[in-house]
Amino acid sequence: MTTEPSLSEGLATTRAIRRYTSEPVGEAVLAKVLHLASRAPSGSNRQPFRFVVLRDGPVSLRVRTLLAEGAEEIWTAKRATNEFPDRAKDSPTSRMLVAMDHYVANLAEAPVIVLPCMIRYREPTVTEGASIYPAVQNLLLGARAVGLGGAITMFHQVRDSEIRQALAIPDEAFIAATVTLGYPAGANGPVRRKPLDQLVFEEAWERAPAWAVDPPGTRFTGGPRPA
Repeated sequence: MTTEPSLSEGLATTRAIRRYTSEPVGEAVLAKVLHLASRAPSGSNRQPFRFVVLRDGPVSLRVRTLLAEGAEEIWTAKRATNEFPDRAKDSPTSRMLVAMDHYVANLAEAPVIVLPCMIRYREPTVTEGASIYPAVQNLLLGARAVGLGGAITMFHQVRDSEIRQALAIPDEAFIAATVTLGYPAGANGPVRRKPLDQLVFEEAWERAPAWAVDPPGTRFTGGPRPA
């Protein structure tokens, strides 16, 4: 039985998981993950988020195909921009590219795909994401809690109208993300980010407080931090 991580451990080790085993995700496990996702805060506590789950039904299979087409289109275009400079073999960037190539090629086979949606209750604003993306993060953290891994993408965007029609999503709702879930083919582990004193300021912009210090053993983006 998987031991659930502590809250602190879960927050520090929930990374994007893009490779999954073929082990199916049980309905009880899925229900727990969605329950945790549904506990997220939202504006005025309206709870405008909804979760459309794609498994192996006929409509789900059709939408999976649409998502796979969108993923291939978006990732091919992104690759063509040469946004990612050539890096040494086995560098973090090269490993990410290999993982993404595999992810896109196998997206339709992900054990579970969830489309978090939001029902709009006013005209679109720049702040409306505050009522849906906390639920998306809860979804990923909930997956981590039960031993699953997940990744968030926007691959639905280039097939949005076809997906909405297939799933009968009403006009007042929008798809906020595409989240794949499954048992990791690798492992979760501490994520790498920039040092805290590059991200936290006090009293003025870019003035890092003395207390903004990462815990011992923290690993940073780009390798160990210079002494």
